[in-house]
Amino acid sequence: MTLPDDAPLPLAGEPGERPRWWIYRGTGERLRDTTLGDLLPPPPPWRRFGGGPVLAPPPADDEETVRRLGAHPSMRRPSAFARREAEMVNSALLLRRPLLVSGRPGTGKSSLAYRISRELRLGRVLRWHITSRSTLQRGLYEYDAIGRVHDTAALRAAAGDGPAASPETPGQRADDAPAVGNYIQLGPLGTALLPYAEPRVLLIDELDKSDLDLANDLLSVFEEGSFPIPELLRARRRHPSVKVMTYDPEGEAEITGGTVTCRAFPIIVITSNSEREFPPAFLRRCLVLHMPEPDESDLADMLAAHFGAETAEQWGGELISRFLERSRERGGLSIDQLLNSLYLATSSDRAEDESGDLLRLAETLWHRLDSTGRVPGAR
Repeated sequence: MTLPDDAPLPLAGEPGERPRWWIYRGTGERLRDTTLGDLLPPPPPWRRFGGGPVLAPPPADDEETVRRLGAHPSMRRPSAFARREAEMVNSALLLRRPLLVSGRPGTGKSSLAYRISRELRLGRVLRWHITSRSTLQRGLYEYDAIGRVHDTAALRAAAGDGPAASPETPGQRADDAPAVGNYIQLGPLGTALLPYAEPRVLLIDELDKSDLDLANDLLSVFEEGSFPIPELLRARRRHPSVKVMTYDPEGEAEITGGTVTCRAFPIIVITSNSEREFPPAFLRRCLVLHMPEPDESDLADMLAAHFGAETAEQWGGELISRFLERSRERGGLSIDQLLNSLYLATSSDRAEDESGDLLRLAETLWHRLDSTGRVPGAR
């Protein structure tokens, strides 16, 4: 049975239930008695990568997940967009391709990465927040050459040998300098490309804030699933395997031969506020999902996830109605503004008959988020 695009997402067991090829269901319910590795079929031949040795699973980060998604379990309600979202996430999983999520600021695009990680039990999300100064190099790794020079000089001075010019000086003894791995830290993209048995979830947030070249620079890494570290390549004869720091807290990984190669291509969620166009070559290598404006039921689910069903039911109805009305009037508001207003409305000990005053106070947070650049109330 084929469902039309605007059909509601059916529940499991009903006619037209979710396709069997879906792994990510988009319901908020975590995998039980199985893992993604057990469910995920082999990649297409052109997307197979052979990195190794396989690393231990990443750490969990329940605190960050709760901060992003809420502490109260909330089953997402079936909708046409929920079906579309699940289709695109599962397509990205099977094809081992990045997912580009576009939409207006404040519509919850980055939350998708955390929902995927929580539902598929993939551990800590690696987040790379993009700015105008972000480069591919920093996303992959950073090398503290100056710190190594200073430490080398200090070691030589302590040994009575005098200062050293550089740990890379030709003819210098290899044991004059501290281990190079102590001065290399992988960035979020570099950590995601380590050889894990199951894919890491990488959030590349607000790519349209980047320099114009970054999207093109990412193409090679997305295609090859690997990248070299020149500082380790130069030393690979003396040190074929080197331990470096990763982007995870207290994390480290062993790099062999000076090159990082993934085994399971990461689940990459790239967000865009639709502020600029990307090169066609970049778009061809991504799957694209447009995040629509959240409706009343979406907002009710979010409030229930963060505040609990009882609080959301007591306060959410009128607050959501007002929020949607103001959002239409003021050119689109952010979900964060709704969360902040409900917290403000429920954090007071005043009597219930003052609830109207509290709601009006909450509305003061709902300033417009358009591109005029003007502070609300400014002349």
